[in-house]
Amino acid sequence: MDLDLGGRKALVTGASKGIGRAVAQALASEGCDVVLVSRTAADLERARDEIRAQHNVAVTVAPADLSNGDAARGLARDFPTIDILINNAGAIPGGTIEEIEEPRWRQAWDLKVFGYINLCRAYFALMKTRKRGVIVNMIGSAGERLDAHYIAGSTGNAALMAFTRALGGHAPAAGLRVVGINPGPVATDRLVSLLKKRAQDRLGDAARWQELTREMPFGRPATPEEIAAMAAFLASDRSAYTSGTIVTIDGGLANRHTL
Repeated sequence: MDLDLGGRKALVTGASKGIGRAVAQALASEGCDVVLVSRTAADLERARDEIRAQHNVAVTVAPADLSNGDAARGLARDFPTIDILINNAGAIPGGTIEEIEEPRWRQAWDLKVFGYINLCRAYFALMKTRKRGVIVNMIGSAGERLDAHYIAGSTGNAALMAFTRALGGHAPAAGLRVVGINPGPVATDRLVSLLKKRAQDRLGDAARWQELTREMPFGRPATPEEIAAMAAFLASDRSAYTSGTIVTIDGGLANRHTL
């Protein structure tokens, strides 16, 4: 399907690897110019070179630490004409309430929760003046399938779900759309880290993490490309009546009930 995104400009955070990189690739394949954001310049440059080699679009890198609100405001100053904002940066650590101390909890939320909010604040204001723009927040299904062993992530994701729905309900009055995606398990480095922690807790051996993928729908995690395809669709005018909605892509995990 041609998503008719040619000539639009997208800014993708967490774009150097995993879901963010796959989203940047998907948008570039549809003809979007892309701005890649993450903390590590070298990783961004590798992603830029790969996308440039495959697609005839403009690719810009912008190293930034989005745990600092000034970085979000700086991106908005440097790239004010963004049509599509993909919030994807941040990885909240696994652990129980006893295991996640306040400084670690705050550090993770500064990047993911407040990082998303800060970029939404900056770009919503800019998009509103043009009455055009889409914001896609990559959140995570732990916000709806709550897990006390991932308590900082579940709580943060639930907050971002509420934020996305509230802002998305208001956005059409300004000619904008705000939507969310809740990925379940996705084959990324972050998933491996979480599964190693879970394998240590459940099995007493972090090295047995791959055994836990057998419990997943279809016996595997999703691929980053499967998530990216939905992000590109939601960002396009093919989904022009979608706002305040969160799409869950977890193979049905959120609806799996066990006794």
